[in-house]
Amino acid sequence: MRPVVHLLRAEQALGGSRATIVIKRVASVAQSRVFYGYIVVAAALVMMTVSSGAMFSYSVFFAPLQHEFGWNRAVTSAAFSVNMVVQGLFSLGVGRLTDRFGPRVILTVSGILLGAGFILVSRISSVWQLYLLFGVVIGAGVSGGPVPLMSTVARWFRARRGLMTGIVMGGVGFGTMLVPPFADWLIRTLSWRSSFVAVGILLLAVIPLTAQLLRRDPWQLGLRPLGDAEASSATGADRSPGGVSAGEAKRMRQFWLLLATFFGFGFAVHSVMVHIVVHATGLGLPSSQAAATMTAIGALSVAGRVGIGSMADRYGSKRLLLSQFVLLALSLVGFSLLRQDWALFACAAVFGFGFGGVVPLNSHIVAELFGLRAHGAILGSTGLGIGLGSATGPVFTGWCYDALGSYSMPFLVCAGFAVASGLLVTFIKPVTQHTDEAE
Repeated sequence: MRPVVHLLRAEQALGGSRATIVIKRVASVAQSRVFYGYIVVAAALVMMTVSSGAMFSYSVFFAPLQHEFGWNRAVTSAAFSVNMVVQGLFSLGVGRLTDRFGPRVILTVSGILLGAGFILVSRISSVWQLYLLFGVVIGAGVSGGPVPLMSTVARWFRARRGLMTGIVMGGVGFGTMLVPPFADWLIRTLSWRSSFVAVGILLLAVIPLTAQLLRRDPWQLGLRPLGDAEASSATGADRSPGGVSAGEAKRMRQFWLLLATFFGFGFAVHSVMVHIVVHATGLGLPSSQAAATMTAIGALSVAGRVGIGSMADRYGSKRLLLSQFVLLALSLVGFSLLRQDWALFACAAVFGFGFGGVVPLNSHIVAELFGLRAHGAILGSTGLGIGLGSATGPVFTGWCYDALGSYSMPFLVCAGFAVASGLLVTFIKPVTQHTDEAE
């Protein structure tokens, strides 16, 4: 009965044909048995799975590219670093565009760039082409995924926000489990060039189509966020989320501490994600088992994203972030010091859970600290921090290996960055109370 009461009030307030159009639209949604936010989450999960899986499949292309062109590890890993810088820079603008126009157009363009970029990489003959296509084109495409999707989910859910964000970001884990082994099988069966083409076709087929299911926020459909008990007869145009603006956030100490925290996260995590497969083959594992380390990371990262994301709804983000950085640091020390096969997979599991748990907390802590008014723009800024760290870490790790012939020292440095990020989290204090309808 409540939706009907709200419709009648809306009709009285608006009057005329505009009221009729609004009411018909709202009524059609209200009759649905499934809250549309769950459809948004499902679509976002699919897109995160294929886009993230494609990105992290670069680890299985690492050795074939080295073998084909004779590049050292620093040069080969630099393509991923260029990609992460571009992601970070574009995430600033993508966050603002999401706040203004919504995620549907952005994800459509993102899917086209990703698919075309992967197909074109199959034709490269020099390193600058790899940097341009994988670094710039694919980097721009990937930037259109995490920030718009996490920001959109945050707008749809007040209750279960952490859980829903964790489910969406679980797509990174599912993608890491599925796409790199698929790409490795294609490389062994056909060639690395054919594998790039197959992954590109997958991206073109899935992301633009699935993006059409997205809606920026529930007010567009005459709904309220799940868990928002406040009755309202206003339309989406009359509702504005509470919180601080992006400009106000950038004048706060918390904002810069958050950027530094996620810089360290990006440095540590993506050093492993780029180098772990080639590290495993260097320890004597065949390529199929080496690629399986990515599967272990992906499987446990799903558990981390969903489990820690759901816990954030009850316990908040700060102490959970600290616990995840401790796990990351321990796993990185293990990667540095241990050489047995079982130890490698055990460290990959701990690393995956720690890495996975941090991801949904990123969006969650931005909403906790700054509200939803400029959530996309602020989240995009933290994405820049991740991007810069992710650009620096893999190249540094590759350079260290080329100089020392071992991953022991660079992985220990990565562990140090994880510890530093955990310490920074302890200094992040709550922002002065803000009004936020979705909290």
